This record gives sequence, C-alpha cells and structure tokens, in this order.
Amino acid sequence: MTKYCLTVTCTSTRGIVAAISAFLAENGCNITDSSQFDDMETGNFFMRISFTSETGADLAALTEAFAPVATKFDMNYAFHDEATKMKVVIMVSRFGHCLNDLLYRVRIGALPVEIVAVISNHMDYQKVVVNNDIPFHCIKVTKANKPQAEAAIMQVVVDTGAELIVLARYMQILSDEMCTKMSGKIINIHHSFLPSFKGANPYKQAFERGVKLIGATSHYVTADLDEGPIIEQDTVRVTHAQSPEDYVSLGRDVESQVLARAIHAHAHRRAFMNGNKTVVFPASPGSYSSERMG
Repeated sequence: MTKYCLTVTCTSTRGIVAAISAFLAENGCNITDSSQFDDMETGNFFMRISFTSETGADLAALTEAFAPVATKFDMNYAFHDEATKMKVVIMVSRFGHCLNDLLYRVRIGALPVEIVAVISNHMDYQKVVVNNDIPFHCIKVTKANKPQAEAAIMQVVVDTGAELIVLARYMQILSDEMCTKMSGKIINIHHSFLPSFKGANPYKQAFERGVKLIGATSHYVTADLDEGPIIEQDTVRVTHAQSPEDYVSLGRDVESQVLARAIHAHAHRRAFMNGNKTVVFPASPGSYSSERMG
C-alpha cells in the first residue's frame, strides 16, 4: 500500500486532532505514525501524520476532500507521497566533506532525496559530481556579478524543479532577496562556536582558547547571517592533547552528520519553522533504513 504523510500548521484550538483522525478514517486511511505539538507561547499547532490508504485514494482526491476540514481550522496543510524523493540542489565551495558524505548517503538510499544538481563557485568537485551522474554547474561569484550569479543559481533551481537548496560549506553570502524568496527552503551548516571565533580559522581560535567541545549547527537560512532557525546540532569532546588539525578533522565529521540529519528531517517533512525556532518531530519507524550498503 502507498504511504502518505500529512503536515498541518494552524492556530491551536480544540478538536483539530479529532477532525483529522476522523477524516482519514472516513476516507479509508490507516494512521501508522503521528506527532503533534502545541506551542503554548505562540499558540501555534503543528502535526505530522504518516498513513496508508487502504482504498487506493490518491493525493489529489485526499487534498480536495480535506479542504473543508482545513478551512474550518484555517490550516496550512499538504499531503505527500512518502515514496517521492525530494529534489535537492547542493552548493559547495572548496571544502568537500559534506558534499562527499551526502553523495554517499544518497547513493545507498539513506537520504530520501534526489540530487538534481551541484553548484559551485570553483571547479574542485566537478569530476566527483559528474562521476555520480549529477549535473555540475560552476557559477563564479564576485562583488560585481553577484546579482547575475544568483539569477543563474535560481535558474538551475527552477529548471530542475528543486524544492531545497543545501549549502554544503558554500562560502558565499546569499543576498537578502534570495534568502527571502527561498525562505524555509535553504539549509546551511557551520561550526557551533558562533558568535565566538568568527572569521578565518575558527578551529585554531578554539584550540588557542582551550575549548573542550567541538560542534556543528544546521539551520534554515535567513537574511540574518548564520542566525536562522536551528534544525539540528551535535558536539564531540576534545582534550588538551589534541592539535588544531585534530579539531578541524573532528569538526568536519560532526558537520557532515549534523547536515545529513537536518536534510533527513526536512525531506521527511518533520521540520517546521516556528518563528525564530523550529519544531522537529522524531523520525518515523523505518525512515533511516538504507536500500543498500555500498
């Protein structure tokens, strides 16, 4: 049976869960996994439901039939086929650890996405990308050509039908216009020292201050540089005996893992923007399983 998911956001009020559950049951659907959250501070309600259709109902029919329920509660909602992989454009500069990690995870089916293009402002990773049968676009960015470069980037997004841009250590600042246009559809990764140790060589700065934790943060991109709603974070411990080079290597590992988990949450429709924060529901059973191991 086809597996679908329904995502809902609206103002919290009595009867939402009952109305959704009744609708699914009346339309021959069986709920297999469900998560919900009421934000008591903002009054917002968030829900994600996985279900199967036991009568063969398709997305279009479910979407149309659900409209009266959505109207009653003033919902933002969407039905998704969980077998359909989200189309993603990856952007990278000269640090390739996150790109290579994502290429591997997608190849073995550990991430439910289709990489439809890789964009870089350098040629370093053209060969590895093309060898994975993915289109590679080198779009140089300078102060003089930035509007034209971003227009070219957005053209790739439009042409490929991409639903998400992943900044896999892309070392260019996106314009406010692009951030606004793609709000909630760009994910970035960086070290977790911010607002400390800004600028060049953050790991060397951390080493010189004797930090004991190396971390990474993945977040949605906004016009406020590196301050968008956080999706995923993690840390790894370091000691006085390790070198700045050790810090960098450990940092690369945790960056790769955190970015992959953030993309997994977004692609499975588990991540919801909630003002300056996010709501990220737990993964559904079986959603981390891989199609193959090599």
